[in-house]
Amino acid sequence: MNKPLDIVLLPGDGIGIEVCREGQKVLQAALAAVDMEARIESIPCGGQYYLEHGQDWPDGAQERCSAADIIFLGAVGWPDPEGSGPVTMANGKMAGYSPVIGNRRVLELYANVRPVKLYPGVLHKIHGEHVQVWDPAKVDMVFVRENTEGLYTGIGGRMANQGADVVATDTRLVTRANSERVIRFAFEACRARNKGAPGDGKLRVTALVKDNVLEGCRLFRDIFFEIAADYPEIEAETAIIDAFTQWLVQRPEWYDVIVTTNMFGDIVTDLASVLQGGMGMAVGCNVGAKNAMFEPIHGSAPKHAGKDRANPLAMVLTIKEGLDWQGKRMGNTELQQAATLIEAAVVELLQERKTLTYDQVGEEAAATTSQVGDAVVSKFKALWERRS
Repeated sequence: MNKPLDIVLLPGDGIGIEVCREGQKVLQAALAAVDMEARIESIPCGGQYYLEHGQDWPDGAQERCSAADIIFLGAVGWPDPEGSGPVTMANGKMAGYSPVIGNRRVLELYANVRPVKLYPGVLHKIHGEHVQVWDPAKVDMVFVRENTEGLYTGIGGRMANQGADVVATDTRLVTRANSERVIRFAFEACRARNKGAPGDGKLRVTALVKDNVLEGCRLFRDIFFEIAADYPEIEAETAIIDAFTQWLVQRPEWYDVIVTTNMFGDIVTDLASVLQGGMGMAVGCNVGAKNAMFEPIHGSAPKHAGKDRANPLAMVLTIKEGLDWQGKRMGNTELQQAATLIEAAVVELLQERKTLTYDQVGEEAAATTSQVGDAVVSKFKALWERRS
């Protein structure tokens, strides 16, 4: 008999708390379906917690995350009541740094994996109207972003002259060791997906670089092609990051797996979320050798907080990704099947277009956050009962 799963929830701020609540409903339904016991601990964190307690999560939270089988994060970030931006801590870091960047670094969650998949029934809001823009079959790719270095190392600072800040620097760090492991992860992910690009069916890994200007990108590119030699069945190519942004929108069917450095990946995956119906559908998986943390990539959206209107489907799909990852680690096919049926439940809901939030169907026909969560649970249970 498997030991109970140790799961940590980090709801965070704003709508993170609300979508995490709906994700937990789906999580508990899936665990009950496979008859798996779990210890689920919710740990408060983020900007609101900092304002009350002077730190962005409780003492011992890092150790709890380190020991957990799976970590699920809602979203962090809260407006500073006395400033124009988000709450920052005394050390200058965003309140919410510890559960997000801190976990990535301490737990060596070196690969940020973001699947970009357009489900049937998802419409896009272009010029204020919901319309079908892309053929769903043409959008199915995975981004793999280096998650521990680049411009987010915190190396840099400001220089003042006569009391005014006049220079700011941020040093971008690109190392062989970290580049090698994330690039190899991308090739292994391509091999494991075994889908190929929707346009031509070819297994393909695309590295996003700015190697016509930046030395870090030249190193990343050289390592990319070194590793590509170990995967002769996979086509390897590079793309200049700025040109890629237009190709991503013009011909998403060309891409299978994309790998890149930290900041480039952070920016371009937000653009890619448009291909799948917006941030309310976008999932981020922070994966390391021993630990993993899963999160929707939308923010805490303070203006929508407490209104029961946020789209919880990214969080629901986050639960799917986390259970699939854990099922593969354990060799538990039932847990993997439960993850597959969570996704199937979401697809059914999207195709029906009846119980969805405002960003999917407009304000007049919108369901609440909790109604969408309940609908996913209901559909999941029905699918589980009639599975073959």
